[in-house]
Amino acid sequence: MPTEYLWAAPAAALLFGYLLGSIPFGLILTRLAGAGDLRSIGSGNIGATNVLRTGRKGLAAATLILDAAKGFAAVAIVEAVSPGNGAVAAAAAFVGHLYPVWLRFRGGKGVATMLGIALALSWPVGLVYALVWLGLLAVVRISSVSGMSAAVAAPVAAAVLGRFEIVPLLIALALMVLWKHSANIGRLLSGTEPRVGTSRG
Repeated sequence: MPTEYLWAAPAAALLFGYLLGSIPFGLILTRLAGAGDLRSIGSGNIGATNVLRTGRKGLAAATLILDAAKGFAAVAIVEAVSPGNGAVAAAAAFVGHLYPVWLRFRGGKGVATMLGIALALSWPVGLVYALVWLGLLAVVRISSVSGMSAAVAAPVAAAVLGRFEIVPLLIALALMVLWKHSANIGRLLSGTEPRVGTSRG
Protein backbone atom coordinates (compact mmCIF):
# COMPACT_ATOMS: atom_id res chain seq x y z
CA MET A 1 0.00 0.00 0.00
CA PRO A 2 1.38 3.47 -0.90
CA THR A 3 2.63 5.46 2.08
CA GLU A 4 0.04 8.20 1.56
CA TYR A 5 -2.75 5.66 2.14
CA LEU A 6 -1.39 4.14 5.37
CA TRP A 7 -3.67 6.41 7.37
CA ALA A 8 -6.82 5.12 5.63
CA ALA A 9 -7.33 1.93 7.66
CA PRO A 10 -6.84 3.54 11.10
CA ALA A 11 -9.05 6.46 10.05
CA ALA A 12 -11.80 4.09 8.91
CA ALA A 13 -11.49 2.14 12.17
CA LEU A 14 -11.73 5.39 14.12
CA LEU A 15 -14.84 6.54 12.27
CA PHE A 16 -16.57 3.16 12.39
CA GLY A 17 -15.81 2.69 16.08
CA TYR A 18 -17.03 6.16 16.99
CA LEU A 19 -20.29 5.89 15.05
CA LEU A 20 -21.04 2.44 16.47
CA GLY A 21 -20.16 3.47 20.01
CA SER A 22 -22.29 6.61 19.81
CA ILE A 23 -25.56 4.70 19.28
CA PRO A 24 -27.58 5.59 22.43
CA PHE A 25 -29.33 2.26 22.96
CA GLY A 26 -30.74 3.21 26.37
CA LEU A 27 -32.42 6.31 24.96
CA ILE A 28 -33.71 4.46 21.90
CA LEU A 29 -35.14 1.54 23.86
CA THR A 30 -36.90 3.67 26.46
CA ARG A 31 -38.47 5.82 23.77
CA LEU A 32 -39.62 2.82 21.77
CA ALA A 33 -41.11 1.33 24.94
CA GLY A 34 -42.98 4.53 25.73
CA ALA A 35 -40.98 5.16 28.91
CA GLY A 36 -40.21 8.76 28.00
CA ASP A 37 -36.94 10.63 27.51
CA LEU A 38 -34.28 8.88 29.58
CA ARG A 39 -32.38 12.14 29.98
CA SER A 40 -35.22 13.56 32.09
CA ILE A 41 -35.32 10.54 34.43
CA GLY A 42 -33.18 9.98 37.52
CA SER A 43 -29.59 11.01 36.89
CA GLY A 44 -30.29 11.82 33.24
CA ASN A 45 -27.66 9.29 32.17
CA ILE A 46 -28.33 7.08 29.13
CA GLY A 47 -26.90 3.88 30.64
CA ALA A 48 -28.51 0.73 32.01
CA THR A 49 -28.53 1.90 35.65
CA ASN A 50 -30.69 4.88 34.78
CA VAL A 51 -32.91 2.78 32.51
CA LEU A 52 -33.57 0.62 35.56
CA ARG A 53 -35.13 3.67 37.21
CA THR A 54 -37.96 3.52 34.69
CA GLY A 55 -39.02 0.29 36.39
CA ARG A 56 -38.33 -1.70 33.22
CA LYS A 57 -35.81 -4.36 34.22
CA GLY A 58 -35.94 -5.94 30.77
CA LEU A 59 -35.07 -2.63 29.13
CA ALA A 60 -32.20 -2.12 31.55
CA ALA A 61 -30.82 -5.59 30.80
CA ALA A 62 -31.18 -5.00 27.05
CA THR A 63 -29.39 -1.65 27.35
CA LEU A 64 -26.52 -3.24 29.25
CA ILE A 65 -26.18 -6.03 26.69
CA LEU A 66 -26.36 -3.71 23.67
CA ASP A 67 -23.93 -1.18 25.14
CA ALA A 68 -21.48 -4.01 25.80
CA ALA A 69 -22.15 -5.52 22.38
CA LYS A 70 -21.27 -2.34 20.52
CA GLY A 71 -17.90 -2.20 22.27
CA PHE A 72 -17.27 -5.85 21.47
CA ALA A 73 -18.45 -5.51 17.86
CA ALA A 74 -16.30 -2.45 17.19
CA VAL A 75 -13.16 -4.37 18.12
CA ALA A 76 -14.14 -7.72 16.58
CA ILE A 77 -15.34 -6.36 13.24
CA VAL A 78 -12.41 -3.99 12.69
CA GLU A 79 -9.86 -6.59 13.78
CA ALA A 80 -11.36 -9.07 11.31
CA VAL A 81 -11.32 -6.59 8.42
CA SER A 82 -8.19 -4.64 9.32
CA PRO A 83 -5.93 -6.59 11.71
CA GLY A 84 -4.05 -4.40 14.14
CA ASN A 85 -6.64 -1.63 14.23
CA GLY A 86 -8.95 -3.17 16.80
CA ALA A 87 -7.52 -1.01 19.58
CA VAL A 88 -8.21 2.12 17.54
CA ALA A 89 -11.82 1.05 17.10
CA ALA A 90 -12.07 0.22 20.80
CA ALA A 91 -10.94 3.68 21.88
CA ALA A 92 -13.21 5.34 19.32
CA ALA A 93 -16.26 3.29 20.34
CA PHE A 94 -15.67 4.16 23.98
CA VAL A 95 -15.35 7.88 23.24
CA GLY A 96 -18.44 7.61 21.05
CA HIS A 97 -20.45 6.21 23.94
CA LEU A 98 -19.21 8.90 26.34
CA TYR A 99 -19.55 11.76 23.84
CA PRO A 100 -22.09 10.87 21.10
CA VAL A 101 -22.47 13.48 18.40
CA TRP A 102 -26.22 12.75 18.20
CA LEU A 103 -26.77 13.87 21.81
CA ARG A 104 -24.58 16.98 21.76
CA PHE A 105 -21.71 14.93 23.18
CA ARG A 106 -23.56 14.07 26.40
CA GLY A 107 -23.48 10.30 26.70
CA GLY A 108 -23.02 7.50 29.19
CA LYS A 109 -20.28 6.60 31.66
CA GLY A 110 -18.80 3.72 29.67
CA VAL A 111 -18.93 0.81 32.12
CA ALA A 112 -20.92 -1.61 29.92
CA THR A 113 -19.12 -0.54 26.75
CA MET A 114 -15.75 -1.11 28.42
CA LEU A 115 -16.91 -4.61 29.36
CA GLY A 116 -17.53 -5.43 25.70
CA ILE A 117 -14.18 -3.97 24.70
CA ALA A 118 -12.36 -5.96 27.38
CA LEU A 119 -14.06 -9.18 26.29
CA ALA A 120 -13.09 -8.56 22.66
CA LEU A 121 -9.47 -7.73 23.47
CA SER A 122 -9.02 -10.63 25.92
CA TRP A 123 -11.92 -12.72 27.19
CA PRO A 124 -10.16 -13.61 30.48
CA VAL A 125 -9.71 -9.90 31.21
CA GLY A 126 -13.34 -9.34 30.30
CA LEU A 127 -14.36 -12.15 32.63
CA VAL A 128 -12.47 -10.57 35.53
CA TYR A 129 -14.14 -7.25 34.68
CA ALA A 130 -17.60 -8.84 34.73
CA LEU A 131 -16.97 -10.72 37.97
CA VAL A 132 -15.73 -7.60 39.77
CA TRP A 133 -18.59 -5.48 38.43
CA LEU A 134 -21.43 -7.89 39.13
CA GLY A 135 -19.91 -9.25 42.34
CA LEU A 136 -19.50 -5.83 43.94
CA LEU A 137 -22.90 -4.72 42.67
CA ALA A 138 -24.49 -7.68 44.43
CA VAL A 139 -22.60 -6.95 47.67
CA VAL A 140 -22.59 -3.16 48.02
CA ARG A 141 -25.54 -2.29 45.75
CA ILE A 142 -23.84 0.90 44.58
CA SER A 143 -23.57 1.03 40.80
CA SER A 144 -20.77 3.60 40.69
CA VAL A 145 -18.55 1.65 43.09
CA SER A 146 -18.92 -1.60 41.17
CA GLY A 147 -18.45 0.05 37.78
CA MET A 148 -15.37 2.04 38.73
CA SER A 149 -13.83 -0.96 40.50
CA ALA A 150 -14.33 -3.14 37.43
CA ALA A 151 -12.74 -0.51 35.18
CA VAL A 152 -9.68 -0.26 37.44
CA ALA A 153 -9.48 -4.07 37.71
CA ALA A 154 -9.25 -4.49 33.92
CA PRO A 155 -5.70 -3.16 33.33
CA VAL A 156 -4.51 -4.91 36.49
CA ALA A 157 -5.94 -8.20 35.23
CA ALA A 158 -4.37 -7.65 31.80
CA ALA A 159 -0.96 -7.10 33.39
CA VAL A 160 -1.28 -10.16 35.64
CA LEU A 161 -2.31 -12.27 32.64
CA GLY A 162 0.65 -11.03 30.60
CA ARG A 163 -1.40 -9.00 28.10
CA PHE A 164 0.84 -5.97 28.46
CA GLU A 165 0.04 -4.71 24.96
CA ILE A 166 -3.52 -3.81 25.97
CA VAL A 167 -2.68 -2.37 29.40
CA PRO A 168 -2.16 1.26 28.20
CA LEU A 169 -5.52 1.28 26.42
CA LEU A 170 -7.33 -0.20 29.42
CA ILE A 171 -5.69 2.32 31.75
CA ALA A 172 -6.88 5.15 29.50
CA LEU A 173 -10.43 3.77 29.43
CA ALA A 174 -10.42 3.27 33.20
CA LEU A 175 -9.33 6.88 33.74
CA MET A 176 -12.18 8.08 31.53
CA VAL A 177 -14.65 5.95 33.48
CA LEU A 178 -13.39 7.55 36.71
CA TRP A 179 -13.64 11.01 35.13
CA LYS A 180 -17.26 10.41 34.09
CA HIS A 181 -18.01 9.30 37.66
CA SER A 182 -16.58 12.46 39.26
CA ALA A 183 -20.00 13.50 40.59
CA ASN A 184 -20.52 10.00 41.99
CA ILE A 185 -17.13 10.15 43.71
CA GLY A 186 -18.16 13.41 45.33
CA ARG A 187 -21.38 11.85 46.62
CA LEU A 188 -19.48 8.79 47.86
CA LEU A 189 -17.16 11.04 49.86
CA SER A 190 -20.12 12.91 51.32
CA GLY A 191 -22.05 9.72 52.04
CA THR A 192 -24.95 10.64 49.77
CA GLU A 193 -24.40 8.22 46.89
CA PRO A 194 -27.61 6.19 46.41
CA ARG A 195 -27.84 2.46 46.13
CA VAL A 196 -29.38 0.68 43.15
CA GLY A 197 -33.13 1.19 43.14
CA THR A 198 -33.13 4.80 44.34
CA SER A 199 -33.64 7.94 42.31
CA ARG A 200 -30.15 9.14 41.35
CA GLY A 201 -26.72 7.77 40.46
